[in-house]
Amino acid sequence: MNQGEQPSSKPNSQPNPQPSPQEIDAPEAAQVTPAEPPEAQARGAEPDLAQRLAEAEARANEMQDAFLRAKAEMENVRRRAQEDIAKAHKFAVEGFAEALLPAKDSLEIALKIETPSLESLREGVDMTLKQLSAAFEKNRLIEVNPQPGEKLDPMKHQAISMVAADQEANTIVTVLQKGYMIADRLLRPALVTVSQ
Repeated sequence: MNQGEQPSSKPNSQPNPQPSPQEIDAPEAAQVTPAEPPEAQARGAEPDLAQRLAEAEARANEMQDAFLRAKAEMENVRRRAQEDIAKAHKFAVEGFAEALLPAKDSLEIALKIETPSLESLREGVDMTLKQLSAAFEKNRLIEVNPQPGEKLDPMKHQAISMVAADQEANTIVTVLQKGYMIADRLLRPALVTVSQ
């Protein structure tokens, strides 16, 4: 440029890399919304939190109620089971006692006879023994009656004495008293003598 020349009003051919302050503020002003005060935000959130709290408390109350009902039901089941066990213990011999009643009746009838003959007494005792045996069999009361010459079984037999005998050692010579088992459990061992 010469000294006398005035700057041309012609725009610069190069683009202006920096936008003007008005251009910067215009888009941001369009996007920014006025901020709500914190009290207003808290009031808006309160109903949501209160509702969620109420729902959580309702669920907790339902669960507590369900828990208490289940606990009460378990207590009832436990109590009923204890009552059933107590009744089972109390009436465990009911079936056996019922099976013994005919034998008792037979003995009472035999005692009412004023002048019994030896034959009638024998028949009465035989009938009573059959009734007792039937009661024992019905209730799984099994005789332990080892035969002479059997090996001594300490789980079922009790040796009272040892005697000299012409048989193998530790074998049964005589049975002094029968033993009994209830199912697989020994009630009373058989009393026996065994060979030396």
